[in-house]
Amino acid sequence: MERFTEQNRQQPKKPRIKRAFNVYASIVAMIVVFLLGYDFGRTSKIPNTVVGGYKYSGESGIVNGKNASPPSWYSEDVQFQIFWDVWKTVQSEYVDRPVAETELFYGAVQGMVTAIGDPFSAFLKPVIAENFTETLSGEFEGIGAEIGIRDNVLTIISPLPESPAEKAGLKAQDKVLKIDGFDTRDINIDDAVNRIRGKKGTEVILTVYREGEPDFIDIGIVRDTIKIVSVTSEIKQTPNGEKVGYIKMTNFNADTGTRVASAINELLSNGAESFIVDVRSNPGGFLNIANDITGFWVESGKVIVQEKFSENRIEPDLSSGSGKLKDFPTVVLINGGSASASEIFAGALQDYGLAKLVGEQSFGKGSVQSLTNFPDGSSLKLTIARWLTPLGHQIDGEGIEPDLFVERTIEQFESGEDPQLDAALKLLDNDLIIDEEQSTDNL
Repeated sequence: MERFTEQNRQQPKKPRIKRAFNVYASIVAMIVVFLLGYDFGRTSKIPNTVVGGYKYSGESGIVNGKNASPPSWYSEDVQFQIFWDVWKTVQSEYVDRPVAETELFYGAVQGMVTAIGDPFSAFLKPVIAENFTETLSGEFEGIGAEIGIRDNVLTIISPLPESPAEKAGLKAQDKVLKIDGFDTRDINIDDAVNRIRGKKGTEVILTVYREGEPDFIDIGIVRDTIKIVSVTSEIKQTPNGEKVGYIKMTNFNADTGTRVASAINELLSNGAESFIVDVRSNPGGFLNIANDITGFWVESGKVIVQEKFSENRIEPDLSSGSGKLKDFPTVVLINGGSASASEIFAGALQDYGLAKLVGEQSFGKGSVQSLTNFPDGSSLKLTIARWLTPLGHQIDGEGIEPDLFVERTIEQFESGEDPQLDAALKLLDNDLIIDEEQSTDNL
């Protein structure tokens, strides 16, 4: 069984940003998601439009009849014989029989797990389980985009750099309403992945809602082989000329730990005096890889993350690392696309005061899934716990607040401007002061 990571405390005041000599007055207090889109989990309003027989609306309503007694069948025992009666009736009376028994079997198991109501728990049929494993290994055929569920709507977390999805114009926080005309209401993640992925050279059409656009958009994307290079690194310089080791992680895949270790050694040999770790739009991956990488800053034996199981049972996940970079000034870049393992990494370094976080509030996907493989190639992915940071802050549904809020707009992204990275470099030069007592609401 392999474990991997997936996704309201009172919001602290957003810190005001100052230069050493004058007010840094250009930062807007609005949170933006990933490298570009908007955090519509907080702010968006989808037009009141009927799509596929149901209505999307940004307005809140009420549920009537909440005080009514539940129907008697809800609390009564049932006989498993009903399952077999339905099975036999379908096989004997369905108009287009025969129905493949394997499809009935897998469909029944999928329905059982779907009934839990957790978007990250799923039964994966053999072909889907194989696709899932390929994704975590770092190479697969598809469009190259991470997806998730936000406010019960299928949502693009982030298109991968240079991917078919990015080239076709798909944006972070696009809400996917249809996949090749299939209505995505109540779809689970794994079904969505299976529908979007496909053979190289074939096309999939996503119908999306995008914040600020008056109409839904159909985006045709030609699938290709997606190779994920999870780590890149280089030496950057602060305005004062200090060498900074810059590490960009796009995923926490099976090879990410060894790639980060190699990058750190190379950057140190090239004179890095401080570090910037960029986990913007990084949707996460394996827990053990997050532990390994966090261990470069957090010493062995210290808590990296806490797992909260049912009945409030809490188990700490301890570092086994050397903490070799604990004395190096470090900044971690986060945004609304930083999820799961990225939030574990950023949250641990923030809690221990080992790094300052710059950017925007993270996604808030802090749950633990167990992956159980069965002899036929199918798998059960089941949420078994939720994450807490070392100081006990819940990640799931809340995210990680940066120490320094810096917005990066769509226009800045498309023009190559990166005010978040610029702010990190200035912070390492002590040219920016984080004033915790004043709010950016006044900027």
